Amino acid sequence: MSNDLIIKVDNVHVSFWQNNLGIYTLKDLIAQRKLPFKSKTILNNISVEVKRGDSLGIVGRNGSGKSTLLRTIAGIIKPDRGTVIVNGTFAPILAIGAGLESELTGYENIKLLLALYGTARKNTNAIDNVREFSELSDDVLRSPVKQYSSGMLARLAFSISLANDSDILIIDEVMAVGDQGFQGKCVKKIYDMKEQGKTILYVSHFPDDVARICNKAVLLEGGEVVHSGDSQEICQKYSNLF
Repeated sequence: MSNDLIIKVDNVHVSFWQNNLGIYTLKDLIAQRKLPFKSKTILNNISVEVKRGDSLGIVGRNGSGKSTLLRTIAGIIKPDRGTVIVNGTFAPILAIGAGLESELTGYENIKLLLALYGTARKNTNAIDNVREFSELSDDVLRSPVKQYSSGMLARLAFSISLANDSDILIIDEVMAVGDQGFQGKCVKKIYDMKEQGKTILYVSHFPDDVARICNKAVLLEGGEVVHSGDSQEICQKYSNLF
């Protein structure tokens, strides 16, 4: 892997087991007398290379494998075959509230995740930075996150991930949640990170956002990369699918 490559996905195949017969108990299994599980391919021989400092958009229709690809790159999903090499640290924002403990308060979640990231040791102002960027009040941050709206969860998760000064920022659709003011603030922060030479992986159903944020993109269809290249060109191909 060359020094300018920060992510290399090589012939990755991912499949999940599905229960197609509605069998959920041992009694049902004995009555049917056959195994209910069937393997379904989600990603098929995916190969993607991302250079350091690139912003890669991933587009495709629902069920095309976009989120699965991000989770595989982030190490959450282990591929059946193929290799994934990541030459750097990353901050994933993969779902609304992902990584947050619902019974803990906002402040407790901030402290826990910053400790896991190791950010608290490097930046003593990290908690204040998260609070200021999220624009959540002290009363909100002292409340359990199970009481948060989806917009509040997105604000908190995004702000914590940004506080983790990583080489790669992985974003999966979460910016579609929340008010326009905060979305604009997040986009500005992403541009700032790009100027700092950070690498960004961005999944969205909004091609205009992908074309604006990313310089390169891939189009997934049926778990395969059908097009890759300049983000403007790929987003146009994606729009033509509808």
